[in-house]
Amino acid sequence: MASSVRILALEPYLGGSHADFLEGLAARSRHKWTVLGMPPRKWKWRMRGAALHLAREAAPLAAKGFDLVFASDFLSVADWKALAPEALARLPVVTYFHENQLSYPLEPGQRRDFQYGFTNLVTCLASSEVWFNSAFHRDSFLEAVRRLLAKMPDFVPEGLPEAVLARSRVMPPGMDLRPFVAGLARTARKPPLTILWNHRWEYDKNPEAFFEVLFFLAQEGVPFRLTVVGETFRKWPAVFEEAKKRLADRLVQFGYVPDRAAYQARVREADIVVSTAIHEFFGLSVIEAVAAGCFPLLPARLSYPEIIPAEMHATFLYRDERDLRMKLARLLGGEGPWDHLAKLAHGVQQYDWGNRIRPFDEALAIAARIT
Repeated sequence: MASSVRILALEPYLGGSHADFLEGLAARSRHKWTVLGMPPRKWKWRMRGAALHLAREAAPLAAKGFDLVFASDFLSVADWKALAPEALARLPVVTYFHENQLSYPLEPGQRRDFQYGFTNLVTCLASSEVWFNSAFHRDSFLEAVRRLLAKMPDFVPEGLPEAVLARSRVMPPGMDLRPFVAGLARTARKPPLTILWNHRWEYDKNPEAFFEVLFFLAQEGVPFRLTVVGETFRKWPAVFEEAKKRLADRLVQFGYVPDRAAYQARVREADIVVSTAIHEFFGLSVIEAVAAGCFPLLPARLSYPEIIPAEMHATFLYRDERDLRMKLARLLGGEGPWDHLAKLAHGVQQYDWGNRIRPFDEALAIAARIT
């Protein structure tokens, strides 16, 4: 029987996709997990202060004899090592990067505070291993590190991008895709087809471009229905309110669905999922929709060329907004290469936890042997 690793997981932002990932991993892993987390609020203050709080929280656990620390990118690992009890501070650390603060796009009018990005960089150097959820994420982060170092006026340390790369690993997350696959049983797809937006209602998902395409198609008289179920926050782009009015007669659902089963049902009922994102380090919501039998139309950039096999790029990726409009109009008119979809839906099952847990467990066991 494979050996079991005793893992202390530290998550300063235990909510949303961070919580889904960590809880799914710990529940399915053969290793023994102890999770210390903090509520998902005020991410900047989490990056500043989580190491101090978690070091104090972990102190009574030091005697349990952990083998490995598993952290997320919101933790300053250098601060953790300086503040934690010696029995914990000397342990190898694997840091999982869901996102980073150097290559994450800013809202219009904002200026980047490079201190958070520098914290990410030092965290990489203080970790034994750094795991990125996609190769695009890793590569864009390393390029942003190079740009950051170029801003330093003097005493620029050499070889930092290479040092981060040497300890990096691409580890796509696992997901529970079982509730979605029932959507593949659909046979007939007759107009009006349903377009799905299951992304966050935030600027980096570029909802303006998405709705501009739909406004155009509606004006042209193209039949479609619309389901908008992505997660909302206290503020969201104004275009959502405009869309609710202009597309009112086409709406199936318009608003976040907090009940997981109800959300899954809406995704299974949809026909087409569209992304117009300007930022995507992985693409969890797209994977869910594809697993449910939605035809994806995705930009030919970001992480999407990794998710979509190269031989399917011409079918499922678009070059620009004009290309998106043309491909979407053909699909809504009943045309399109729907026969490719079943193969893609089968392929994304590689991201189900049933297929991802073994690579994670094996990589964690290897990391725990680092001294």
